[in-house]
Amino acid sequence: MEILTGNELTSGATVYLDGQGNWIEDLQAARLFSKEDKAELDSAIVATKATGRVISLEAEEVEQVEGRVVPKRLRERIRAAGPTAPLTLNGQAYDRQHLGEDGHVSI
Repeated sequence: MEILTGNELTSGATVYLDGQGNWIEDLQAARLFSKEDKAELDSAIVATKATGRVISLEAEEVEQVEGRVVPKRLRERIRAAGPTAPLTLNGQAYDRQHLGEDGHVSI
């Protein structure tokens, strides 16, 4: 199984394509593509590139473990969970960027 992932252009947020064609932050709600869905995955990549909104598109291999989607690569597990070290500036902690209600992050 594979998922389609990338980074939202204006924020850099890690996003995943869901079953309705929306880009979301929740890995667990990402659409799972089987090997038989290769044409649909390729079409989704082409359509997304045309918008210019999501960059660094990648199809990532995942598996389901106890009902949860788990990326096979460590890199993708880190991207899904967020930074491995706290983001701080002058002692103030910052959260990672998130999509707003309209699907974009304000800049």
